[in-house]
Amino acid sequence: MTDRWTPQSWRSKPAKHVPADYPDAAALERVEAELRRMPPLVFAGEARRLKSLLGDVAAGKAFLLQGGDCAESFKEFAADNIRDTFRLILQMAVVLTFAGGKPVVKVGRMAGQFAKPRSEATETIDGVTLPSYRGDNINGMEFDAASRTPDPERLLKAYGQSAATLNLLRAFAGGGYADLYNIHRWTLGFVADSPLGARYRELSDKITEALTFMAAIGVTPESQPDLHRVEFFTAHEALLLAYEEALTRVDSTSGDWYDVSAHLLWIGERTRQLDGAHVEYMRGIMNPIGLKVGPTVEPDELMRLVDALNPDNEAGRLTLYGRFGADRIAERLPALMQATRANGRQVVWAIDPMHGNTLKANNGYKTRPFDRILSEVRSFIEIAEAEGVHPGGVHLEMTGQNVTECIGGARELTEGELGDRYHTHCDPRLNGEQALELAFLVAERLKTERLSGLQHQAAE
Repeated sequence: MTDRWTPQSWRSKPAKHVPADYPDAAALERVEAELRRMPPLVFAGEARRLKSLLGDVAAGKAFLLQGGDCAESFKEFAADNIRDTFRLILQMAVVLTFAGGKPVVKVGRMAGQFAKPRSEATETIDGVTLPSYRGDNINGMEFDAASRTPDPERLLKAYGQSAATLNLLRAFAGGGYADLYNIHRWTLGFVADSPLGARYRELSDKITEALTFMAAIGVTPESQPDLHRVEFFTAHEALLLAYEEALTRVDSTSGDWYDVSAHLLWIGERTRQLDGAHVEYMRGIMNPIGLKVGPTVEPDELMRLVDALNPDNEAGRLTLYGRFGADRIAERLPALMQATRANGRQVVWAIDPMHGNTLKANNGYKTRPFDRILSEVRSFIEIAEAEGVHPGGVHLEMTGQNVTECIGGARELTEGELGDRYHTHCDPRLNGEQALELAFLVAERLKTERLSGLQHQAAE
């Protein structure tokens, strides 16, 4: 890997899962040129702020909560859907903050999470073979030749939808909707309705008591405007590199290159080749970046990737998302954590408990069992503690909508109910109730960790 980097240098490297079958190359070039003229979706200063907060996570002073759609779609684009997922992340963050005693960095898989890698380039149904669906910014989900043909105009539509989503998120985050007291009232409604509400009531009652005390001493949204607003960031997988290149700009204040399509970008499990295009592109931008780490990664390979992506060992620059599966995490994660700790690498370790726990139900639906998701998160926290590493966060595919895509949870969703509201365009997502339930259960574990730490300090 040479030291010289440009936003285009990835084009000289092998690029996996990047569509090369646009029928009109001139149209693609025209769209890319138009994207290069578009205003930034996010700003370099915001990305630097997120990097600083992730530096706190790397130091064990904060926790990362990252979540949202597996793949955003044009069809489901609506203000209510954006609002509900934003609200869900805030609810989860309050629960995790109170239990863990640390601020929660909130990052949405939103405003750009369209493209998805595909295992097969084509799909065959009833003897008809067409290109696989790759995400709404590339082609359509409908199984016909017109929909499945990659269309560069979709990139412009994805940019527009991302801009509108960010505009609404900024209004919600700074306009009073994110009021701490509102968030807790929403959570009380969840506790009242959940079949396991009694289990969660103790924690929710303590949050109520804390808010009541704050109000009694004058700490209210009226006296403290920060209680009216939150910091919220966006992220997506940097899969479609031509789009990312077109939105890569020089920051006027620092002279550094930033990808202004999102605050944080990550490299997926299928595109993390050390000599590949995605690593080449990501090593040159100054955004905080992420790397998915699956069960096939060996410690020496991981260290080479870490050094390529974060050569200055900058805290907050690189987040590693483990994605092993509940049955493999204990076998694979400890050695990887040992490698980063022993070599003094400042990384955030987080867990993606979704991708390693996907299976096909007997009725043909792809799903994820809630118990396996929870098990992998708990194992992650326990392994991190044993290895002397801060369990830095969770990365979830979820939605604020009442979908039926993941089985289990407090309502014991069954395989037979998957077809009731199975709306995902790609992988199954936790619904709002399941995601908030997971937050409460993880909070219980974080509270135990925090109290154990306090007891250890007192003993010393």
